[in-house]
Amino acid sequence: MNDSQSPLDKVNSWIKNSVGLKLGTITILMLLLLIPASMIKSIISEREMLNQSVLNEVSQKWAGKQQINGPILTIPLIYEYEIEDGKIITKTKYLYLLPEQLAITGKIEPEKLKRGIYEVVVYKSILDFCGQFKLNTKIDQDGLKEIKYGEAFLTVGISDLRGIIDQITLNWGNQKLDVQPGSKLNDMISSGISIDLPDVSNQINTNIDFSFQLNLQGSQNLSFIPLGSTTNVNLSSTWNSPSFNGNFLPDNREVSDEGFSADWKILQLNRNYPQTWVDKNMRNEMQYSALGVDLIMPLDDYQKSMRSSKYAVMTIALIFLVFFLVEILNGRKIHPFQYTLVGLALCLFYILLISISEHSNFNIAYLISAGITSLMILIYAKSVFKSGKFTGVLTATILGIYGFLFVTLQLADYALLMGSTGLALILGVTMYFTRNINWYKLNMKTE
Repeated sequence: MNDSQSPLDKVNSWIKNSVGLKLGTITILMLLLLIPASMIKSIISEREMLNQSVLNEVSQKWAGKQQINGPILTIPLIYEYEIEDGKIITKTKYLYLLPEQLAITGKIEPEKLKRGIYEVVVYKSILDFCGQFKLNTKIDQDGLKEIKYGEAFLTVGISDLRGIIDQITLNWGNQKLDVQPGSKLNDMISSGISIDLPDVSNQINTNIDFSFQLNLQGSQNLSFIPLGSTTNVNLSSTWNSPSFNGNFLPDNREVSDEGFSADWKILQLNRNYPQTWVDKNMRNEMQYSALGVDLIMPLDDYQKSMRSSKYAVMTIALIFLVFFLVEILNGRKIHPFQYTLVGLALCLFYILLISISEHSNFNIAYLISAGITSLMILIYAKSVFKSGKFTGVLTATILGIYGFLFVTLQLADYALLMGSTGLALILGVTMYFTRNINWYKLNMKTE
C-alpha cells in the first residue's frame, strides 16, 4: 500500500514517475549536448581555415590573384611659378592619359593542384590587349614651361609579377618596344611594368594604335580595370563554375559543363574618373571600377556542414520528444543515460559529415552519415521501445528530419522559408498527437 511507504520510498517513486522531473532532466541533457555541438562547429571552422591556408600557400608559390590595370600614358610637364622676392620655382607635374579604345580578349586555362586532401585551382591565361590613344588633350597653360614628349612612358599594372610567363613586347604604332619591370606610378600602381616611349610630339592630334600579349598565370581571381573611353572585355575558359565579381557584371555570359564565356562593355560614363588628368591620384576610383571572375574552388561543403550543425538543437529536441512520448504513451521507462547515448549519436552525424565530405561528394557524404547515424539509433531504440509501432514512428521522424535538413541545405535562398515552415509543421504534428493527454493527472506507468 502507498500509505505504508517510507518517505524515502515516496521520494524514489516521485523521481521515477514525475513527468515534470523527466522533462527537466531531458532539457538539461539537451543543454549539455550543446557543448559537443559547439565543439563540432569549431572543428568545421578549423577545417575550413586549414583549406583556406593551403589555398593561400599554393597561391603564394604559383602566383596570387591577378588584376590588370592599364595601360596608362604619362607625360611629364614642367611648370614655373614666381614666389616672394621674385624667386622662380620649378615643379614637375604629370599628365595622365587613358586609351580611347581598349579591347581585352582572354583565354583562361584552369589547373588543379593537390596538397594533401585539398585541391587548389590555379590558372594560366593568354590575354590580348589592343586599343588607341588620342593625344589631343588640353593642358593648363598657366605657368607651363615645357611638355616633355620625349620622356613619355606607359605603365601597365600587374598584381603579381611572378605570374608573367613570357617576355612582353609592346606594339606602339609601327614600332616594337621592350618593357621594363616595375611601376613608375608607385602611388597609383604599386606593381607592374613600364615602357619608355619614343618622342610623341609628332603624334599630337593623331590616334596611336597599341597592342601587346600577356601570358599570365595566377590563382583564385582574374580582374581588370576598364580604362578605355570604351572598354570591351571578352573572357572564355573551360572552368564550369565561375563567379563573376567586381562592380560590373557581364553583359552576356554562357556557362555550361564545358566551361564559360563572358563579355563586358564599359563606357567612360560608367566610371567615376576622367580620361585625362594632371597630378591627381585616381587609385581608389580605378579600383572601384574593377571587374573580373573568380576561379576559386568553392567551399560549399564546409558552409553546408556548418549550416547543418546549426540545426543540431532541433534534431536532438525532436528525437528526444519521440522518446519522451513513447514513455508517456507506452509506459516504457527510458533512462537519462539512454537519452544521452542517442544525443551523442546525433552529434556524431556532423563529425561523419565533415570528415567524409572532404574525401567525396557532399551529397554522398550526407547519405552515408545520415544512414550510419539512423541505423545506430533505430537498432538501439528497437531494443528500448520493444514496440514495432513506436520504432516505425521514430524511423519516420529520423528520415523526415534528415530529408528536411538536406532539402534546406540545397535551397540556400529559401532556407528561412523552409525552416519556418518545417518548424510550424512539426509543432502542429506534436500538438495533434498530444491533444488528448491530461498533463495534470498524468503519472508515468510502471512496467
